[in-house]
Amino acid sequence: MSAEFFFRLLGMVGLAVGGLYLGTYLSDLAGSGPKELWAMIFALVGALLGLVLTPFFTTRPARGMRRVLGQLPAPTLAAALIGLVAGLIVGALASLPLSLLPRPFGAFLPFVSALLFAYFGVALFVMRQNDVFSFLNARFVPGGNAGGVESRSILLDTSVIIDGRVVDVGATGFLQSTLLVPRFVLNELQYIADSADPLRRQRGRRGLEILNRLQKDQRAPLRITDLDVEDVRGADEKLVILAKQLRCPILTNDYNLNRVAELQGVTVLNLNDLGNALRAIFLPGENLEVHVIQEGKEVGQGVGYLEDGTMVVVDEGRRYIDRTIEVVVTKVLQTTAGRMIFARLETSSGGDHGGNGR
Repeated sequence: MSAEFFFRLLGMVGLAVGGLYLGTYLSDLAGSGPKELWAMIFALVGALLGLVLTPFFTTRPARGMRRVLGQLPAPTLAAALIGLVAGLIVGALASLPLSLLPRPFGAFLPFVSALLFAYFGVALFVMRQNDVFSFLNARFVPGGNAGGVESRSILLDTSVIIDGRVVDVGATGFLQSTLLVPRFVLNELQYIADSADPLRRQRGRRGLEILNRLQKDQRAPLRITDLDVEDVRGADEKLVILAKQLRCPILTNDYNLNRVAELQGVTVLNLNDLGNALRAIFLPGENLEVHVIQEGKEVGQGVGYLEDGTMVVVDEGRRYIDRTIEVVVTKVLQTTAGRMIFARLETSSGGDHGGNGR
């Protein structure tokens, strides 16, 4: 028997008994009609109201409160509890002098002050929870964060897990925070891994393998969380809302998620931006070697790539396709897709290393 059904029966019986007494009382007050009829009618109305309305005052508010509390992160709940206790203590201290006031103020002001101080205590501690826990950690935890900087979690999205570079970045030790994977992201990866499309299935299985490797690497701790966002279907939208609730950044390489998160004030760590920032810097006038592999868009151009994937467009390089040549950088262009280098042939070497030609 479910809790809602039990409370419906309880409400039905309680209001039926109440209706019975109310019908009898009204019959005596009116002085007309048989008491049994009045009592039966009000008892039936009370039973019907109890059967229909009881869940709206019992199980449904409890379910809504449980859903709201389930979405709140643990630090927020702890801060609210500490603030509630602190507010009630201050309210109790203030109620003593307030109770000495003349009536009616001395009767209700202590209760009102306790409510106000409890509310302000919860609001203040939740609003400053990061500062509160940083202070407590620095003062009472051995080896705590004395600098007052809180180590945050980092939310991972589906695309950055499938990409796989997060494993290499984590292995370097630059990711000191806990990598947080929500359950709905894990479910999305599993759904992709079970896809009928071979390519999608391969991508999903790669993502699950990446998570397995991250769990084994202690340098970048990984944690699966059951925190979810109700009434939202899209994984990206859920991720943005969850990041706002947890006040933590999102690690991604998805351009659309990057823009949506930034518009809503969420910090985004983009792996593509990190890769572009770590590429070698070439200034105009510097020499470099490039292997030309294809034609360019303009007449006579050749295109090659450096080891980090940077595209090099060489003027008059078409005739050196499948050969390694020395070029001089003329311009460096940074685009949303990455960095492009424009170069010309190195005239001093004749534009060709004969030993490298094929």
